[in-house]
Amino acid sequence: MGIGNCNHNIGWIGAGKMGGPMIQNLLGNSAQVCVIDPDADAVAAAIGKGATAGASLDDMAGKDIVFSTLPNDQALMSVVSGTPSKMGLADVLAKGAIFVDMSTVSPDVSSKVAKILEKAKISYLRAPLSGSTVMAENATLTILASGDEDAWQTVLPYLEMMSKRQFYLGAEDEARYMKLVINTLVGGLSALLAEALSLGGSGGLTRASMMEVIGESAVASPLLTYKTETVVADDFNPAFTVLQMIKDFTLISDAARLNGVPLLTTGLILEQYRAAANAGLKDADFFALVKWHSNMSSQ
Repeated sequence: MGIGNCNHNIGWIGAGKMGGPMIQNLLGNSAQVCVIDPDADAVAAAIGKGATAGASLDDMAGKDIVFSTLPNDQALMSVVSGTPSKMGLADVLAKGAIFVDMSTVSPDVSSKVAKILEKAKISYLRAPLSGSTVMAENATLTILASGDEDAWQTVLPYLEMMSKRQFYLGAEDEARYMKLVINTLVGGLSALLAEALSLGGSGGLTRASMMEVIGESAVASPLLTYKTETVVADDFNPAFTVLQMIKDFTLISDAARLNGVPLLTTGLILEQYRAAANAGLKDADFFALVKWHSNMSSQ
């Protein structure tokens, strides 16, 4: 299946903030992509870049590879197993087709999906993403993959069109866990930074001066560099919301509970995100914990 061939049978389910730019990168590499999404505007945007539109999951029949970027566990299960009134991918895809889910979902549901697809003789690749919408646009995402290794080899050229780094981590749900590992650290960094900046502010330091020094210190990171302007300007226009982080930290907590792993610090951080959401910041960027903690400290 050569990259230069324009006859790729590719389907894509979910053309939102992350899916849309990735679809565009595939189209820019001469792939042919059929897109379905409940948001007509998202589908129209993909069509404007050269995609074709599907009306339902039935239009995924005959596709060799189907990608999905979905919001949660329930959406993934519905797409794969269908509903009482609609068939799912397990019903419409041909034996030997490959399903690549790029969503952030629980390892538990992912494992159930794997069993459904195995019974239908459909290869399943878990390929969650690490990165922002800007990185999706620039094809600089990191893709964490696990599942059928032959499927990985087949899909890898397409993943390379959409990302800068790709890691194959194992034959089962290792990629799901790796995504949760990364999000634990990402969400925790915001919480710790919020407390650190409140401490420094109490001693007369400005956010600008603190972020400048932090950016040149032993704890500097690409994420902190990326978020410096957001933090200094106190402008938390969302790239990834507080509500989305609550969803991810709930997945993290549930996975840990299922495996008997105590996550004492992570539990406290989840409660901070919930408190920030209750304070009116649920739709703000998750680094709005800085704002929430500053407001709490000044009361």
